[in-house]
Amino acid sequence: MTDTQGDPRRCGVEIEFSGLTAEKVADITTRILGGTADQTDDHAFTITGSEIGGIEVYLDTALRHADSSAVKAIGLDLGQAVIPVELVTEPLTLDQMAPLDRLRSALREAGAEGSRAGLAYGFGVHFNPSLAARDTKSITHPLLAYALIEDWMRSAHPIDFSRKVLPFTDPYPTDLVRAFCDQGFVTPEAAADLYLRHASGRNYGLDMLPIFAWMDKEDGTDKVADALGDGSTSARPAFHFRLPDCRIDEEDWSLRGEWLRWLLVEEIAADEALLVKLMHGWEDAHGRVTLSRAPWARRCGEILDEAGVPARTIARDKIKDEGEAA
Repeated sequence: MTDTQGDPRRCGVEIEFSGLTAEKVADITTRILGGTADQTDDHAFTITGSEIGGIEVYLDTALRHADSSAVKAIGLDLGQAVIPVELVTEPLTLDQMAPLDRLRSALREAGAEGSRAGLAYGFGVHFNPSLAARDTKSITHPLLAYALIEDWMRSAHPIDFSRKVLPFTDPYPTDLVRAFCDQGFVTPEAAADLYLRHASGRNYGLDMLPIFAWMDKEDGTDKVADALGDGSTSARPAFHFRLPDCRIDEEDWSLRGEWLRWLLVEEIAADEALLVKLMHGWEDAHGRVTLSRAPWARRCGEILDEAGVPARTIARDKIKDEGEAA
């Protein structure tokens, strides 16, 4: 499948963790994936020529953007104990996910720590899948699919139904989901209007603001900037999918496993009949007032299970994996 430019769709990945310095992470990255690491600032490195292209490694703090000064340097040095390191890739093909998982394994062995290592560790993994096209099926359908299954994804892992998920991002407001259920498969422009009316913040599991800001740029409008009161949103034709935690230090955790969550969203988005069934189910479970999200989370899981969607998504990924191995 191609993106809005006609190129193969790609996905940028962002990983947050602690336990290692940015310099150590850069060293491990070049050892595992090759390339050259250049220090660009205090606790910030750029890696070029790696097996998966360019990679940025840095302490994830606003101090990085301050003017160079002794105060900045001291603040960054002191912050290493509590500020996560972030590793950011350039947009990758799906085939490049395997080398990235190899790096993840090496970082774990070196002492990288994930969300469960500390009570205040709200680390996450972010995927930025490129947009296939500027149309309802490519923009509204994935947004609607995610909004409808979010409660289920937060209550149970799509593969292991017993694994609970820590919600470090806000769930979509029920008013937003209700508006989509009322209006159905609206145009991307109408979807943006509904989203900005009911969920104009950034801290959601699926942040649509980059796509809507990109649409503004294409149209010469300022809907996102007007809704937020500033123009700070990065405009790009890509979803911003925030996973609720990063378990890089757990041996059975993998980026590929987390990537299945997005594949699940796209699998559902491609099935209009299933989307309609989920919309009707959501409305039946909520009525006009939502007292609890739990009943819908359970019913949503039943609907998806009846449709065979989780198993189908896993099978599709397994076939692809076996094909690569062959």
